[in-house]
Amino acid sequence: MEDSEIVKLFLARDETAIAALRDSYGARALRVGLDITGSEQDAEECVADACLALWNAIPPARPQYLGAYFAAAVRNHALMRVRAGSAQRRGGTGYDAALDELSELLPGPDTPERQLEARELAAEINSFLSTLGRDERIIFLRRYWLASPLAEIARDLGCSTARVKSSLHRSREKLKRHLKEEGLI
Repeated sequence: MEDSEIVKLFLARDETAIAALRDSYGARALRVGLDITGSEQDAEECVADACLALWNAIPPARPQYLGAYFAAAVRNHALMRVRAGSAQRRGGTGYDAALDELSELLPGPDTPERQLEARELAAEINSFLSTLGRDERIIFLRRYWLASPLAEIARDLGCSTARVKSSLHRSREKLKRHLKEEGLI
């Protein structure tokens, strides 16, 4: 079913919208949740929570890219779950490793000043991403936005894990230079 048709079901408050959403994007959404939480049960709960969030958000929202909108909702719920500590008690996640790789570039505790810095940093990261080639950008976003395992990224792109690691290293170095030039680090 097309995204526009599923959104129309949501707008009409037709409960089959949830089933259509899960049919179209459920497996991908579950993978996003699993990569971040490290637990299939937590990932399934994140997908269910995201379905409810979309039910409550549409209307008034009318997402053009429903799959991306759904994946972002799952990601947000998974991050909240990880931050709450439920996944940490089961030994941590791959998301922790991804954040460790970027730790020196991320802002610290939440204060008004840090929030402003975080917004500036987000704008500069978006600017930086536009300078990367297609594969570099995909690798960077898959690792640091979706917390995908290195081997999975390599498999999906048809390359070696070493190439993915190398690309991430080069991209982090480029990002570091970019942020230094902009005075953010």
